[in-house]
Amino acid sequence: MIPSGLKKLIPCFLFSFFFLLPLVFAGPAPNKVLRIQISDEVINPVIAEYVHQAIRKAETGPFECLIIELDTPGGLLSSTRHIVRDIVNAKIPVVVYIAPRGARAGSAGVFITLASQVAAMAPSTNIGAAHPVNLGGERRSVYDVLYEWVRAFREKPGRTPAGEKTGEDEKQKSVPEGKIVEDSVAWARTIAEARGRNTEWAERAVRESVSQTDPEALELKIIELIAADETELLTFLDGREIKLADGRLKTLRTRGAEIETVPLSARQKFLSVLIHPNIAYILMLLGFYGLLFEVTHPGFGFPGIAGFISLVLAFYAFQALPVNYAGFALMMLGILLIVGEVKMPGFGLFALGGVVCLFLGSVMLFETRDAFLRLSLKIAVPFVFGTAAVSFFLTQAVVRSHRKQVGTGPEALIGRRGIVETEKETSREIEGHPYHAQVFVRGEIWRAACPECLRRGETVEVIGIRGLVLLVRRIG
Repeated sequence: MIPSGLKKLIPCFLFSFFFLLPLVFAGPAPNKVLRIQISDEVINPVIAEYVHQAIRKAETGPFECLIIELDTPGGLLSSTRHIVRDIVNAKIPVVVYIAPRGARAGSAGVFITLASQVAAMAPSTNIGAAHPVNLGGERRSVYDVLYEWVRAFREKPGRTPAGEKTGEDEKQKSVPEGKIVEDSVAWARTIAEARGRNTEWAERAVRESVSQTDPEALELKIIELIAADETELLTFLDGREIKLADGRLKTLRTRGAEIETVPLSARQKFLSVLIHPNIAYILMLLGFYGLLFEVTHPGFGFPGIAGFISLVLAFYAFQALPVNYAGFALMMLGILLIVGEVKMPGFGLFALGGVVCLFLGSVMLFETRDAFLRLSLKIAVPFVFGTAAVSFFLTQAVVRSHRKQVGTGPEALIGRRGIVETEKETSREIEGHPYHAQVFVRGEIWRAACPECLRRGETVEVIGIRGLVLLVRRIG
């Protein structure tokens, strides 16, 4: 016999048994890996913030490592330094994986890859070309631009007839550029040496802009792994011992790990699109056009507000782009000249000079050799010539309005012709005119005064107005 008290506990035992049975046979929970993706993005302050937040999340969460899936043509030197600093001081292993197939780690991507604890590449990818000029992060002053213009038009005695530079030309290289190269070389060698990678190649990547494919990079000890996909990458990483920034050793357990992806936030996506030369250029011009319309046509409100917002967004983008202030000044001068042509129509010299200044300023606005940081001519040319066309039509409209005869008011009668209806001779003078009559002008009968005696049916022309009396002269 089972005691009644024990009978009441049997359902609880059965429920606990069937509930805990799956947990007994189930294995331990899979490890987790955090992943971020830089997919064909220019390295800029927004991407630097994205990487920084991902590293902090990986450090505080239950993650084995952080994987940065990298595909970038390069970017800004200042943002690259921030990313490298975060990776070097991270308290969790950081793996840079150049993927997918066809991706590249150019320019700034080289430094980010060298700074990682583990570097891997997918097949059909490449890495290299890290010359600091291509980083696009160093701004030049107006003096530097003018100095290069002078050198471009001045004959260089050290240049051979074939156009090849000799040793004398190399001595004429600007000192600031040499300092940037040497600083970048030292930086690349330091990073590569700290991670046990090929320091000679790191120096050549900066000085000579060399680039390697994935098999060559593995052979030259630039990377440690070639993985076809992330599953294979996690398999290769499993069991690898990593030394962290604080000196601790961590053994990765990544086989079959769960991958958690952190995408760019909506704010970061918006700002990343905003920091683009073409977008910044369009916002700047739209901002100036909006403010100009508000000044010339007060009372609307919307163009001025929209123009101010566009200018603020454009200046935000300019702080992260290699802006040439000489080009910016030329653009402002061009806009002022075009406005001057509309306000003071002349022979078109202001408009022509404004178009030339606007075009040259647009070409010079972003001082860099990288195509992804330059203003596209497909954007600049339509805006410049569209501005010229609008200014031309506005100027023509102003000229026509100045030449057009007044159609309303007393001034509209001056120059008009009429017929004398009745004549009347009087001794009272009106503006020195002793004779006056009634004339028919523009469908109305007016009193008119004339120094000559008028006869009925004669044609007269209005030469002035005094109150309600027309001053006329006889025609023919």
